[in-house]
Amino acid sequence: MNTDRIDIDIDIDQLDEKIRAFVPEPDRDGRLRAEAAAIETRWPDPAARPALYGIPVGIKDIVRVDGLATRAGSALPPEVLAGEEATVVGRLRRAGALVAGKTVTAEFAVLAPGPTRNPHNPEHTPGGSSSGSAAAVAAGMVPLAVGTQTVGSMIRPAAYCGVTGFKPTYGRIPMDGVIANAPSFDTLGLYAADVAGVAVAAGVVCDDWSPVAAGPGSALPVLGIPEGPYLECAGAEALAAFGAQVEVVRAAGFDVRRVPVMDDFERIRTQLFTMNRYEVARTHAEWFAAYGELYRPETVKAIREGQGIGHEAYARAQRERSEFQDRIAASMTAHGIDLWITPAATGPAPRGLETTGSSIMCLPWSNAGLPSVAVPAGWSGGLPLGLQLVGAQGTDEQLLAWAPDVEAAVAGSGPGRRTG
Repeated sequence: MNTDRIDIDIDIDQLDEKIRAFVPEPDRDGRLRAEAAAIETRWPDPAARPALYGIPVGIKDIVRVDGLATRAGSALPPEVLAGEEATVVGRLRRAGALVAGKTVTAEFAVLAPGPTRNPHNPEHTPGGSSSGSAAAVAAGMVPLAVGTQTVGSMIRPAAYCGVTGFKPTYGRIPMDGVIANAPSFDTLGLYAADVAGVAVAAGVVCDDWSPVAAGPGSALPVLGIPEGPYLECAGAEALAAFGAQVEVVRAAGFDVRRVPVMDDFERIRTQLFTMNRYEVARTHAEWFAAYGELYRPETVKAIREGQGIGHEAYARAQRERSEFQDRIAASMTAHGIDLWITPAATGPAPRGLETTGSSIMCLPWSNAGLPSVAVPAGWSGGLPLGLQLVGAQGTDEQLLAWAPDVEAAVAGSGPGRRTG
């Protein structure tokens, strides 16, 4: 008798009736049983099984998966959006993962929210645009999920849903087979319950991964607080929680330094907006011309804004972005900062499903293409709070080696514990 069968007894469709994290799929159970049997046949020897053997993974519905339609949260015909399976999915499959299904996304990963609800309070947003992926992990439907971030679409939902979200350095995971939002920023990422979970999967999906050992005696990173107009964008609840989190990590032995940066933050916002909207309009030029009446108003607005931006303004924004990336790197070096720490969102998940919340706390780091991770950091009014850690470009392995120490320090911190 085979005692190493893959456990697929979890009924996603039944569990998902209230949360609506997954895109509906006919006979999901039958497909999962067939794929699980194929995985068991492929790796019969427990000693030879790969890192993600039998692990069910949710895949954001802008990432193409063979055998599953890609709708991107839109009303466009699925055949228009079809294409070859994404490299990230192939890497997960080769590591033994089981594709649990497509997770809900905001339309084309822009602004128009899907039906997903926050698992901690269904009257609140789970964030976006990777709403389904974060909620599916938070609700315990899957231990791992794939999302994407253009501005704040990985880190914000992680904070709102109380899970760990990891956005690698820009370009670290191949983006082929993924429907673009703004290609200069789009980055694939991962959700799991904790840093250890995303670290295992990161080693599978990221290019040229070289794990960094961290253990007793390892030096703690120097943490930087980016003071100025950027940090002031966080709401009162987030700032109060962040103050408590800073004291907790200091008490745990971390060197925390306050660094004035981004005094021109409004200009940085404008620069990113210019590039983002320009690229969104061009990504959708052909589809929008043919199916414009099927797009939701929020996406139409973004495309129209991008159509009004000329190439000269776009090229100027590109130059400003390059200058900003250099400035952030120089600031980290000058002040001896290993990781920036910030609130992962402007506050707990807002009530209502009409928007996915503000991405402003992620904006500069996505603009710079830096790796970031959100870890759960307490509760406020029964909703999770998150702390964002940001590393230097290309230091993904070191970020995930350092993050567990911060994760352990801030777990349960903040002005309020979970009440429901």
